Amino acid sequence: MFSGLRRTVRERPVVGLAVAVAAVSTSAPLVELSNAPSTVKAFYRVLFMTAIVAPVALRRNPGDFATITPRDLAIAIVAGVALAAHFALWFVSIDLTTIAASATLVQTQPVFVAIGAWLVLSDRVTSRVVVGILVAVVGAALIGLDASGGSATSAPQPLLGNGLAVASAAMAAGYVLVGRSLRQRVRVFPYVTVVYAACTTALLATVLVQGYELLGYDSIEYALFLAMAVGPGVFGHTVINWLLERVESAVVSVSLLGEPVGAAVLALVLFAEVPGWLTVVGGAVALAGIGVTVWARERTDDPSAENSPVEDADAPTD
Repeated sequence: MFSGLRRTVRERPVVGLAVAVAAVSTSAPLVELSNAPSTVKAFYRVLFMTAIVAPVALRRNPGDFATITPRDLAIAIVAGVALAAHFALWFVSIDLTTIAASATLVQTQPVFVAIGAWLVLSDRVTSRVVVGILVAVVGAALIGLDASGGSATSAPQPLLGNGLAVASAAMAAGYVLVGRSLRQRVRVFPYVTVVYAACTTALLATVLVQGYELLGYDSIEYALFLAMAVGPGVFGHTVINWLLERVESAVVSVSLLGEPVGAAVLALVLFAEVPGWLTVVGGAVALAGIGVTVWARERTDDPSAENSPVEDADAPTD
């Protein structure tokens, strides 16, 4: 199945792009469908992602793990903790605000990457990047002003949920910035294996501190946990990695801004969740600003641009 998909992606990259966008769009609805505590959902998603990625890394180039220095290992662990914070905050956000608002605000990650790279790494910021950031901030502010957050049942605490989604985007940006230089020295599969393992450990500790049960959930819950890993994880981010070898990263990144749109459509169909008009308008403005930011950064040949929006080649496009 995977070899057939890979062959199709190589021959027709646009098909792979459509698959990736559709896959990542299911992330927020899958989280909403699960009744388990938010951190438990996040833990199992990353646990299953690790279980999928680790055997591939060990089979391909097991010797690559021995080349990771103690310093790089520490950096990867920090990146994994940041990724854990991203997932934990975003999953809680989905429970508190509308899927449309949460999925849009978490996409502001490239904005935080651009700001962080400028402040910490002294990356050059062009006028177009500044304009994109300002437009995205205006859009995010409009979403934040939508106190109704759609129906009361779907958005019990929209302001808090929106804030957590923005915080989640900041944590995802931290994950990208921390791992940026490391990705130039460590192959992708060993890198994500270490990061996912650290992320899983951090989330496990969080679940245990919160006193939640790890076992005893209905079989449908475990199926949803696995779907979160396979859908957005394998068919989303793995396909994205393949695409980055064949399609301009700016094109891939901007196309992934379709995720909030797809997530909002699924939320409307599955949960009858209708976002407020400010969320719709603000979402459109925010996505336009993010698109300008991503495109402008990658047009300047910034070496970090390829990693910034895709969370993940790993990155959390969620």
